[in-house]
Amino acid sequence: MTASRAWLRDNQRLVTPLFALVVSSAMSVALLAFRIYYSGTITFYFLVWNLFLAWIPLLFALAMRQTGQRARHSHLLMVVLFFGWLAFFPNAPYIVTDFLHLSQRASAPLWYDLMVIFSFAWNGLILGFTSLWMVQQQVQRSYGVVAGWLLATGALALSGFGIYLGRFLRWNSWDLIASPHALATDILERFLNPLAHPQTLAVTVLYSGFLLVAYVTVVLLTDAGGRLKIED
Repeated sequence: MTASRAWLRDNQRLVTPLFALVVSSAMSVALLAFRIYYSGTITFYFLVWNLFLAWIPLLFALAMRQTGQRARHSHLLMVVLFFGWLAFFPNAPYIVTDFLHLSQRASAPLWYDLMVIFSFAWNGLILGFTSLWMVQQQVQRSYGVVAGWLLATGALALSGFGIYLGRFLRWNSWDLIASPHALATDILERFLNPLAHPQTLAVTVLYSGFLLVAYVTVVLLTDAGGRLKIED
């Protein structure tokens, strides 16, 4: 049996959702491609890069799932994959902040630009929530439900802070390797003197709260849908 067939056998329930995510992402890129063709400008081209970054935590989550399915797996590899996922996770919901770029332009109708940004933001959120759910399931199987939800809540809180670092301080996940000292200095300053940085606190709390409520809503609706299907 080939590796691809083995993966499909072990992950049958994931194939359809992953296909839907690919199609949805492709639709976003197609909307932007048409805008570029129609307007002759490359406005919003950065959304493609942001969407690519939003896929990375899902790839890490898939790798964690694949590794965890092995009878004898490396715990060190799982730890490395987990921290890789955590480092890139804020990139997924970060696309929501790209609505800041929405404004009336002569190159395309405002309503179309709204749809373009919304499409990318939607995919960013769903990609992020999907990867979080997968990692939460991994933790839950090993350490219990409470640990799984503590992980989810903590990751969303860190994501809110990560969104602030990316949008306002212009740091990104790569800087964990490229400029770790400068990044750590900025982070430490805000932890040691939170009242001196009210914007940091406000953005972190508001985005973390929004992401937590949105994630819990998606999980509850998914669970309710599964129960209704079983009852029917």
